[in-house]
Amino acid sequence: MPEWLSESQAVALVGMFGGLLLGLAARLGRFCTLGAIEDLLYGGSDTRLRMWALAVGVAVTGSFALIGAGLLDETESFYLSIRWMPMASILGGLMFGYGMALAGNCGYGAIARLGGGDLRSFVIVLVMGVSTYVVLAGPLAPLRNFFFEQVDVTTDMPPGLAHHAAALTGLPLHVIGIAVGLAITIAALWAPALRRDPKALFWSVVVGVAIVSGWGGTQYVATNGFEALPVVSHSFSAPVGETILWAMSGSLRPVSFAVGSVGGIWLGAFVGSLIKGHFRWEACEDPRELRRQIIGAAVMGAGAVLAMGCTVGQGMSAFSLLAISAPVTFLSIFAGAALGLRQLIEGFKPAE
Repeated sequence: MPEWLSESQAVALVGMFGGLLLGLAARLGRFCTLGAIEDLLYGGSDTRLRMWALAVGVAVTGSFALIGAGLLDETESFYLSIRWMPMASILGGLMFGYGMALAGNCGYGAIARLGGGDLRSFVIVLVMGVSTYVVLAGPLAPLRNFFFEQVDVTTDMPPGLAHHAAALTGLPLHVIGIAVGLAITIAALWAPALRRDPKALFWSVVVGVAIVSGWGGTQYVATNGFEALPVVSHSFSAPVGETILWAMSGSLRPVSFAVGSVGGIWLGAFVGSLIKGHFRWEACEDPRELRRQIIGAAVMGAGAVLAMGCTVGQGMSAFSLLAISAPVTFLSIFAGAALGLRQLIEGFKPAE
């Protein structure tokens, strides 16, 4: 490491690099999980959902390529070092998806919209960040620990799909992971509509690269540095709360990957909005809308803690390592978002 750069600053720069890519993808590539779900259910288009799948395929392929090259120890990641709790993934995912629909954005999308001048998203970011820490380390933490205590893995088998497949087949872990990543990529590209859209293809790949850069960069710093820094990639649930805490007490705590990641998304989205000429200040004029967004953000933050991740944390980063929790959580987020969107768009009508 350079003498003028601390290890905490180095991982923050790694996070900012990936965050910039993610912020640009949100504003220039319209990369949005909630938007993809809404397009599929109510717009008759699966292109943006296939963009998400392509990004996952790239992330899985790249992450397991790092593992095969000895540049990433996946067992150091949070997603593979904590005991998987199916009910936490399902309940937390449902809560997150429902809250995301009510708020109109996930944490990632809210930060990106804030970069475009949307002050409504500022409220969502603040409420979600506080809600996350209320459940993670605040007054509701004992209740969460009582029902869903996060326990380190005590066996030699991490909770990963590729790890179980490798144990069953005897094939190298990275070979299985790369094969799965390529299969997801091919499945995503199967639709002609996505193949004919070069912008969608480009920004999907960029998102996948951003996830891989997080794993590779933090692993490099952890391996070559002296501080006990975690090996992480992007997520926007607890990191949002961590960024708020750092903003209030930065002189007392070192900067982190999370702070760099959140700041990078805001900056990338800001630049992207200027490039497209879409930057404008927006505020909420309807108290009912603001109430809905506040409630949604609070539910979303609590759900993210239970599920140990969000649309990016579980849907991208955990998926890139083929953690068992990733597909279960994402399907639960999808179901929760579908329920919330139905309530907002159609309402709940009694059966006739």
